[in-house]
Amino acid sequence: MTLPPFEIDRSLYPFTSRFMELGDGTTLHYIDEGEGSPALVFLHGNPTWSFLYRRLIAGLAPDHRCIAVDYPGFGLSTPAPGFDFTAAEQARVVAEFVERLGLRRVVFVMQDWGGPIGLALAADRPEVVSGVVLGNTWAWPLAGDRRLAFFSRIMGGPIGRTAARAVNGVWRFFMARGFAHPPTAEILAMYAAPFANGGRIQTAIFPRELIAAVELERKAERGLHAMGDRPALLLWGSRDFGFRDAERSRFERALPDHRTVLLDAGHFWPEDQPDVAVRSIRRWMADRLSGPEPSQMPQDVDP
Repeated sequence: MTLPPFEIDRSLYPFTSRFMELGDGTTLHYIDEGEGSPALVFLHGNPTWSFLYRRLIAGLAPDHRCIAVDYPGFGLSTPAPGFDFTAAEQARVVAEFVERLGLRRVVFVMQDWGGPIGLALAADRPEVVSGVVLGNTWAWPLAGDRRLAFFSRIMGGPIGRTAARAVNGVWRFFMARGFAHPPTAEILAMYAAPFANGGRIQTAIFPRELIAAVELERKAERGLHAMGDRPALLLWGSRDFGFRDAERSRFERALPDHRTVLLDAGHFWPEDQPDVAVRSIRRWMADRLSGPEPSQMPQDVDP
């Protein structure tokens, strides 16, 4: 599938676009801004692209290396022929990307599907990951969750696939419910741009995968346990329709060395509260990922 091309508004996304050809023929788009170790690797969810993290990257790149990738079928990344957009395939692409860049000390910043994808890599290569930033995501099988199973059947089934193809329906649903503070028309246009003229079925495959991707979710759960001795920052939108207090509490139990910052934000917290997120990441990295390891930090709550 070749995605329709679109023009990026560089006043909103002022980064140098880079491209990597993968072994299967995928052309992966990413940005790599700033310098420093550990590098921050930003992993988006559905139905967004690296544009979601633009304000975090702008705020952090002066002092940190910031890398953000578009999954095949999202943003400016072009999938190889026969790519079927499953979560396992997307995770394989991210793993190859990290290996090809030679990254050895990273902090994954993960939202939505970024959580299972990044933590699945952590299960295979825990030595690569210095710490994790998690927000409104999960890392375990969801098959037993009735609410999310219902969402998966609707958005990932015939109704969702038809709506995605015909009217970009899955994207519209997320954009209508995903923000606590609705973005401007110009910003929404950039979120819509990859799907505006077709190439939308991938937005319905990810919802199906909530229940179908059991093996990847099990691997992500192993990765979560492997991160139990690493510092973690939870940036959690308190007004998310999808992942709520129960998911946040589960992460807090699994990650003893965590700091939690509650955000006045919805599902797309990097868009809703970027300034708080930047301050929180800066403070956490200074405290937990530079110099001698301090004692465990207490929970704090930003207004």
